[in-house]
Amino acid sequence: MSIHILPPQLVNQIAAGEVIERPASIVKELVENCFDAQATHITIHIEQGGLRLIRVYDDGVGIEKDDLPLALSRHATSKISNLDDLEHVTSMGFRGEALASISSVAKLTLTSKVENTSHGWSVCSDGAEQFFDVQPASHRQGTTVEVCDLFYNTPARRKFLKSDKTEFSHIETVVERLALSRFPLGFSLFHQQKEILTLAAAFDLTQHEQRVAAIFGQNFIDNALHLDFEISGFTLKGWISVPTFSRSQTDRQFFYVNGRFIKDKSVSHAIKQAYSDVLFSGRHPIFVLFLTLNPEEVDVNAHPAKLEVRFRETRAVHDFILSCVKRALANVRPTIMNYGELPPHSEIENTQNSSYLQQSLKFLESETYQAPYFQSNELPHENKETFDNNTNRMVLGYAITHLHGIYILSETATGMVLVDTHAAHERITYERLKQQYADGKIATQPLLLPIKITVTKTEVDTFENSEHFFAELGFEINRVASETLLLRAQPALLQNGDGEQLVRDVLADLIEHEDSYRIQTEYNDVLAKMACYGSVRAHRILTQDEMNALLRELEQTERGGQCNHGRPTWISLSTQDLDKFFLRGQ
Repeated sequence: MSIHILPPQLVNQIAAGEVIERPASIVKELVENCFDAQATHITIHIEQGGLRLIRVYDDGVGIEKDDLPLALSRHATSKISNLDDLEHVTSMGFRGEALASISSVAKLTLTSKVENTSHGWSVCSDGAEQFFDVQPASHRQGTTVEVCDLFYNTPARRKFLKSDKTEFSHIETVVERLALSRFPLGFSLFHQQKEILTLAAAFDLTQHEQRVAAIFGQNFIDNALHLDFEISGFTLKGWISVPTFSRSQTDRQFFYVNGRFIKDKSVSHAIKQAYSDVLFSGRHPIFVLFLTLNPEEVDVNAHPAKLEVRFRETRAVHDFILSCVKRALANVRPTIMNYGELPPHSEIENTQNSSYLQQSLKFLESETYQAPYFQSNELPHENKETFDNNTNRMVLGYAITHLHGIYILSETATGMVLVDTHAAHERITYERLKQQYADGKIATQPLLLPIKITVTKTEVDTFENSEHFFAELGFEINRVASETLLLRAQPALLQNGDGEQLVRDVLADLIEHEDSYRIQTEYNDVLAKMACYGSVRAHRILTQDEMNALLRELEQTERGGQCNHGRPTWISLSTQDLDKFFLRGQ
């Protein structure tokens, strides 16, 4: 078979396959061009999920008449001129492929008007890159791109599209991501001539949070921590959810690099690791984060759709994000939360085949319910001269009794608090162990009778490679035979714990090491196990002094709103909640 040159339209259709997966891909490319055009407001009209019509208008600088044909040509762009520009690129649509690719699989019309001209100009394209007929057109300043009958000439690709509703949901998600990347721009989104989303330009923090709330919901902002860090040329800003406000999916995780929405494994890993000992298993945090760094430090040309980037110093970026998120999660303290509205009494009475207990459980599982979290600017200020019963000075209140040897019942100035004794003590012990480990100060307690531990050859090899690690954790262990270890001392905090089982658990964890990130995670897992072993067990009745001491220490403990398994350590009910529960005043 002879070698031949492909026709332009086929070349563009091949390129389109790389960047145009569905209608939402077109919306992304067109709106990013609006960003580069210095628009202040972008209006998007969609019909039939984008298959019939996608129309995007911006009020930017517009395109000159003579440049309109070039805008529809492959590899034509105003954003870069040479390799140096590519290495410092800050624009969004710099590849010069979008319009040519789109026009090869749809009917495209480009209309634009620049400032100080009497009218605009319009051009149509079928992707063939020839015979561009530029015609005068009535138009406001700016540019409109109209895309009709997507995949009309490639029916095989059209078959892979979903329903109109599903395709529009993808478009809506894309618009939300783009809207959060450019707060100073206004956005309007219509589907089937119905207004779906309108966002005014946002210029200060309050307006930024209003936009985030419009997209993620007010509950997110009410349960979010604001980040603003700048270290060594890296800046990280945005919002992360408190650990007890989470989702079962990762669909509400938006991350931006220099204003561009991206997905990156190292970034995801850093955030996951930051939440590792505060988030319940199987749950995922919600976040909107913006990383800013020197354009030379990131390659945005790594993916045709520009959804992936390459960092020059991946480890530095990972550690910066990890540090910032961990600091934000750590620098918070207890405050009393509102748990939302209890189910109305009338709804409970009218629900068939459902007990009041079932309704209460549904409430606890609903979107309305959020567990408590810590707020750093509301630390308790106790009266050191009296340490009396003044509950106004104690966020977690004053202990009344130890219910069933499991829960501390505490009275606060605004209601009551229930504390899971083991979970609370586990978090306190865990944070203390982490600090001791960081300082190299874990105290060791010699055993009266050393313990022989029979292990496998793999476990022996692991021990010998990690002997220093056990020593740092407060263990004194010797190998006394080919498959026997002798435990002579263990951490003082665990003097009443099962030392043999803990050593086996530590060895099992260490066998799974793969890299330094994994090792750090395993270290924390080991410390978490130690904290669990060394914490107050259920059914041990505490004295009132012991209960109040635990409450005061929990108020001062980092990440104290949940244990290291992610379970809440305490919940609160206000007097208003209690009044509703007992129908007082009704």
